Amino acid sequence: MATTAYEHDADGCKFIPATQRPDGTWRKPRRIKDGYVPQEEVPLYESKGKQFKARQSTGLPVGLTPEIVAEAQKSKKGQGTTIQPIPGMIINVEKKKKKKKPSSGADEAADKLAKCEITEPAFTSSSPTSNDPPADPAKRLKNLKKKLRDIELLEEKIKSGALKTPDKDQREKLMKKNDITKEIDELEKSSQ
Repeated sequence: MATTAYEHDADGCKFIPATQRPDGTWRKPRRIKDGYVPQEEVPLYESKGKQFKARQSTGLPVGLTPEIVAEAQKSKKGQGTTIQPIPGMIINVEKKKKKKKPSSGADEAADKLAKCEITEPAFTSSSPTSNDPPADPAKRLKNLKKKLRDIELLEEKIKSGALKTPDKDQREKLMKKNDITKEIDELEKSSQ
């Protein structure tokens, strides 16, 4: 229902006059109480925090003296570096320039990264056991026997058909069997 004009009756009370519906029937006239504001005219609700923030938003840091604020406002008016492509819209050119400045930090970081060098270490592999630290021969023998058991278990799985195609690591393990057996023999001879 569109906003209608209020009318006054003989007593001076406001009322909305009777209107006709699209089907031809009539609505009753409605009396309006004093102080009533139609829903369309009710202002939007603003919380206390939102009202406080609106009063405080001057665009300047909290705690500035009024003299400094006045000087800042004068300097903003005197700059004349604003462009208004649309009436009422203000675009400050200096603010856009300030946003482009932080890229210098990224350039510095890129320069530092360009100066960094990455070198790969050179590994020498004389034997598979040479990279192990020298340890107690009994512990070394125990570890080697455990590796040999794992290799034999892997061989049994391949023979039984439980493992049809061994992956790269498993094939490497199988290739090391001879080296491990030789080392076990050497450790057993030296321990006797």
